Amino acid sequence: MDERLRGDLPLQPRRDLRPLPDHRRTAGPVRPTRAGAGGAGRHPSHLRTDPGQPAPAWPGRRPVHEPGPGQHPDHPRAVGANALVHATLVDPGDHVVAVVPTYQQHYSIPDSYGARVDLLTLREENGWLPDLDELDHLVTPDTKLIAVNDPNNPTGALIDEAGLSRIAKTADQVGAWVLCDEVYRGVDQDGDGFTASIADLYERGISTGSMSKPFSLAGLRLGWIAGLTTLLRAVATHRDYTTISVGRVDDLLACVALENKDAVLARSHHITRTNLAILDEWVSSRNDITYVKPASGTTALLRYHAPIGSYEFCTRLLQETGVMFTPGAAFDIEHTVRIGFADDTETLRTGLKLVGQFLDQLTQA
Repeated sequence: MDERLRGDLPLQPRRDLRPLPDHRRTAGPVRPTRAGAGGAGRHPSHLRTDPGQPAPAWPGRRPVHEPGPGQHPDHPRAVGANALVHATLVDPGDHVVAVVPTYQQHYSIPDSYGARVDLLTLREENGWLPDLDELDHLVTPDTKLIAVNDPNNPTGALIDEAGLSRIAKTADQVGAWVLCDEVYRGVDQDGDGFTASIADLYERGISTGSMSKPFSLAGLRLGWIAGLTTLLRAVATHRDYTTISVGRVDDLLACVALENKDAVLARSHHITRTNLAILDEWVSSRNDITYVKPASGTTALLRYHAPIGSYEFCTRLLQETGVMFTPGAAFDIEHTVRIGFADDTETLRTGLKLVGQFLDQLTQA
């Protein structure tokens, strides 16, 4: 077995990368690092903090001023954190299994490194959840990494703790790592909004997250990695050759939000739960739209029944109404569109009304 697959042995940096001298490394507390839009509404402007308080913990982790397993210094958003994990773990000839649809980096980056990538396709008839029996067949003795996205973008599907534990068991049988992109973690439709984290369930589980989605602070471009210390040390080597650190202002503002996370997340829960109820009512009122209701996140995949492709659908919708969707063909799921439902409620209502009028016109044409 490749020694880097064993959690009790140190990971070696890929290729010819070498650690920087100690005097080039940043000393100080280990703090939380994702990119993109889709967070819940606009950025909070009412947050205040006491600069004398210790740096806060991100949800479900130990305080960030206590370095340890499950923490890594700031990264330039979750997309940067994911890229560093792939760069650290994946070598030419390795085998990677990735769910689709998801963020393209989880299958394209390993492919660009020369890895063999098998795709586990999420299916509508399964509620957009992974078929774990199919995963068992895709995973081989030489599988290095399984990449999943939970909660899922674009569908809003949510793998529960039992499902994540099953994935971990499959990975453990071959000594594989599991990278779970948890950028939408924190805005589940039920309870406190937090599903289980793979880093809490599996020794070789790696969780990435950010301030972008639940905290509605995509402009900070700041996120984190949670995983084994041996992995994080190897990730740090790669990080020294790319970003080194995030901006101190971004770091400070993220700390302010985390210190007030209860208020920020309560606001996000109100927006996402109120707006999804509105979207669900609208979908139920139409006979030309169906969907699997999201369990988390801020996006949903709508299936429409008009006889045009999704690129044409979205282009005409934008030109004629000003409403913008993402065409499902971008995810290789034709005759669907992705909607983001975390804007202000009146904007959502207005947009859905315009989409309904557009669909009515297509039916009459």
